[in-house]
Amino acid sequence: MTAYQTLNFIDGKLRHPREEAYFEKAEPATGETISRVCDSTAHDVEDAVAAARAAFDTGPWSSMPGAERAGLLMHLADLLQANAEALAVTQAREQGRPLAESTMMDLPLAVDTLRYFAGWADKLEGRCIPTAGYMGKPTLNYTTMEPVGVAALIIPWNAPLMICIWKLAPALAAGCTVVIKPSEEAPLTISALAPLLIEAGFPPGVVNIVNGRGPSVGRALVNHDGVDKISFTGSTGVGKTIAADVAGSFKKLTLELGGKAPQIVLADADIEAAVAGVAMGLFVNQGQTCASGSRVLVHRAVAGQFAERLAAAAKAVSLGDPLSPSTTMGALINQAHKDRVLRYIGIGKEEGARLIAGEEPVPGKGHFVRPAIFVDVRNDMRIAQEEIFGPVGMIIPFDSAEEAVAMANDVEFALSATVWTRDLSAAHRMASQLKVGAVAINGWSPLDARLPWGGFKNSGSGHDLSQTSLLSYLREKVVTAVL
Repeated sequence: MTAYQTLNFIDGKLRHPREEAYFEKAEPATGETISRVCDSTAHDVEDAVAAARAAFDTGPWSSMPGAERAGLLMHLADLLQANAEALAVTQAREQGRPLAESTMMDLPLAVDTLRYFAGWADKLEGRCIPTAGYMGKPTLNYTTMEPVGVAALIIPWNAPLMICIWKLAPALAAGCTVVIKPSEEAPLTISALAPLLIEAGFPPGVVNIVNGRGPSVGRALVNHDGVDKISFTGSTGVGKTIAADVAGSFKKLTLELGGKAPQIVLADADIEAAVAGVAMGLFVNQGQTCASGSRVLVHRAVAGQFAERLAAAAKAVSLGDPLSPSTTMGALINQAHKDRVLRYIGIGKEEGARLIAGEEPVPGKGHFVRPAIFVDVRNDMRIAQEEIFGPVGMIIPFDSAEEAVAMANDVEFALSATVWTRDLSAAHRMASQLKVGAVAINGWSPLDARLPWGGFKNSGSGHDLSQTSLLSYLREKVVTAVL
């Protein structure tokens, strides 16, 4: 039975798609239909961009003082917090992720992100710049910070609401209007924002939501002449396509793409803490995170005992209903992705790696995969080089810090890394040598609205979160007056 119906949100109103087409979305933990989703087209994108364009160009948003924008963002944060339980349940059902993860991580971080960027909305200051003057006359030179215009926000399915807010909050604080394209695999929690935006008092057209498939809605949005900025989180392949599509337009572009994060365990690490932290980095969100710490590089002196303990942690994971308090790992997003993860487990075996956890039974219904741990892994194996996006980890031994850094950097991705050690001097040295956007020491990828999040190489360009993200929705204009 269909439990949810998603509609588009355009110009302040809920709308059916122009062509009245829909598709069904299944619940990962059961395989049963959970929602009917708008199968929108370029016509719906046209309506949404026109609404956002009007709200930016001639509507009240552009002239609204920053303090008023801040008030609206704060109100939205309050409403998100008040509705957090219902939103977490919706996300758990549509995404298969345990309810506790959404409740403890995604919703609190989303609320905090809104409040953080609300604080920036009335602090977008320019500069006064002295110069030698103009043809012998003095000048007054100053800059202003202006919003770029209409921003297209393309959201992934693995943490839909949280990542949507990562992009929405700085865009609105900067004064941009937006069109959000949720993933077709996780449209429900983002669609649930629409009534909260209305209740918070955002003017029509400031925030628009268009549901649909990537090749139709996403690509139409990326290529629309009325869009000034694109922020995309998703696969490296799609990110490269977007970059190619906009190469001739000079639109501002932020890409947060794939990862293959190393977790480096030095010989002096607190093994108990490291096992718990590495397990979190591997298993949170069923391993469906760009920062998944799947490459576990362990000093050879402790590799054997570490592997034994990590395998025990994997075997102790409880798979099941994401709404059950006893569940510690939910289901993968869909059957195709489950097949992909299982295929990589098969590739690991074919390459000669040995599976020491991951062959235990799974629930009969739903897209479940047991957390898998490989040993006898080389860094050049496909399972150690390619993003799997599932609960699959591999232990790779090393003999020196230099060797660990070399292996950590020897991959096409460069998003994040973790170092586990009691020697903070060694940790900081290693952090300076790791070619990634974020390094955590004795913790796994801590996220905070105040910290920039983004990577290099095939992990993308630009950042979400922090003042760095805010600046990507702004442009600096210089004014020179000859006195």
